[in-house]
Amino acid sequence: METIAAFVLAIIIVAVILDLLRRKKIREKYAALWLIVGAATVLLGAFPELLAIAAEAVGVTVPSNLLFALGILFVLGVLLHLSVEISSVEDETRTLAEEVAILRAQLEALAPHVTLPSQQAAAGTSAASSENRVPKHGFTGENGAAAAHPAQKQDHP
Repeated sequence: METIAAFVLAIIIVAVILDLLRRKKIREKYAALWLIVGAATVLLGAFPELLAIAAEAVGVTVPSNLLFALGILFVLGVLLHLSVEISSVEDETRTLAEEVAILRAQLEALAPHVTLPSQQAAAGTSAASSENRVPKHGFTGENGAAAAHPAQKQDHP
């Protein structure tokens, strides 16, 4: 009976992983790892004697100890990988925040009379006139066509 429960649990694990992948809740590079774990779980659920054979080959007395040791190593590997990913994302976030700050400072230097949306919210104004709004795609001239700011007309090699 416990063999059937382990096999059903393994099938559920694989189904959940495939559903997460289908709904794009998990990226392919992570799903591949979990699908391998799911396939190994299905294999061990269908043939539990494989764990006993592997434990004997490695020299572990109790097969469940081998399973726990492999599980702990797997979790440590996943944690290490996620730590590397988080560090990378933190670096990217810091770089983007610095670039936004530089761009905001440049925008404020180029157009000191323009009220930025963040300044409007801080001042408590609910709606600004169309004259004080910053266009989404650069400066606009009197006829509504895009116009370059004088500082932007420099030729770059």
